[in-house]
Amino acid sequence: MPWIGGLPPEEASVILKIIFGEVEDSVCHSPIYFGNRYEDEWITAPLTVAMIKDIDKSEVVGAHLIESPVLGPISVKEISGGVKTLILMAFDQSGKVFNASSCGDNCVKWIVELGRQKDLTINLHHVMDFSSVPVFEAVMLNTGATVHSYREYLEEAINIKER
Repeated sequence: MPWIGGLPPEEASVILKIIFGEVEDSVCHSPIYFGNRYEDEWITAPLTVAMIKDIDKSEVVGAHLIESPVLGPISVKEISGGVKTLILMAFDQSGKVFNASSCGDNCVKWIVELGRQKDLTINLHHVMDFSSVPVFEAVMLNTGATVHSYREYLEEAINIKER
């Protein structure tokens, strides 16, 4: 899996942070924010190419063209909301917290990987299914607990009232 820069993942000391409920200044509707913020070089970056191929099953032809097996040639603004959110998590430098509830469970492995590679805080309004990545580390900001597996995450998440 391509990594996004900084220290290699094995040397990184970053951790995924998860907060449930409303978060002031968070980006709730990533597709609109994406349409106003993305940069062409984000689209052709190896990480983005891999995410689009995995999540949308589509090929990046160039910064403005994606080849979808279902829709045919589409613009970058027509990729899935989940991929748009992942791209923002990877490349946006604003410090915003993004609503990962707009991502499908097929985005989980990418969220975990991004959290291993950079300081990443995500906002959730549901208990996301992290079972595809059974071992990961995250801080649950609502409680301060650090979880190390899907099971620990689930035990902590189901007790959080805010969503």
